[in-house]
Amino acid sequence: MQVLVTGANGQLGHELARTVPPGVDAHFLDRTALDLAGPDVEERVLALAPRIILNAAAYTAVDRAESESDLAFRVNGAGTGALARAAARLDARMVHVSTDFIFDGVSASPYLPGQAPAPVGAYGASKLEGERQVRAALPGAIILRTAWVYSAHGANFVKTMLRLMGSRDRLGVVADQIGTPTWAKGLAQAVWESGLGTQSGLTLHWTDLGVASWYDFAVAIQEEALERGLLSRAVPVDPIRTEDYPTPARRPAYSVLDKTDTLALLAAPRQHWRAALRQMLDELKEQA
Repeated sequence: MQVLVTGANGQLGHELARTVPPGVDAHFLDRTALDLAGPDVEERVLALAPRIILNAAAYTAVDRAESESDLAFRVNGAGTGALARAAARLDARMVHVSTDFIFDGVSASPYLPGQAPAPVGAYGASKLEGERQVRAALPGAIILRTAWVYSAHGANFVKTMLRLMGSRDRLGVVADQIGTPTWAKGLAQAVWESGLGTQSGLTLHWTDLGVASWYDFAVAIQEEALERGLLSRAVPVDPIRTEDYPTPARRPAYSVLDKTDTLALLAAPRQHWRAALRQMLDELKEQA
């Protein structure tokens, strides 16, 4: 089974490479090999002729997207659409990874896959455009939304917190944005199962289990890192409001994704976000 994976150097791409199932011939492309902002995406994919495409590539700089919206839309919108058109011409399956940021964050309960999207920033809008182009070109594609992704590879909230906790005497972390942290390894397993399965035309939600604010997540990171010797001292972590930490992009205040349908369909390992965090920090300790 020949599979093309985009975004090879990203967090998810790295974990997809570590979890390739037996019998799969996976071809991983980073941005230098396949730039979704480029003009020849469709032709490049047609030349490779995969049977399955897993799209883990994306423009993910949420704040910078406000000033680089053209680039964000080229990658997340037009580039993603070109992948889907190539898949349609090849009669190939496709899994496209999207985001909780397509929602506005005003819900009082977890977002269902079929709820109306309403992004509040350029990044979310560009990812929504990608979803729309995928559905238009390849109705049978799987769209898999996720949130708050981190891993031992690359830059992410966990590693940023560890760096700041090791260099500062006190931190303030936003406590009024609620979501679910997601370890990229578990997400990768869900992507593989979706790509190799038989379901089609679905929009699925996948994160780890449970709910947290960024403040909750930061406190857990410090506690677990101290237990593993990744930090040598505890520093006070203060809960702050979003308005106390202004950023160029607005973020949804509540972006918990309802995973009921996905959990019924996929057998990929699922666990509480804190259990996943422990495993990721164990990996960091081994690397150190």
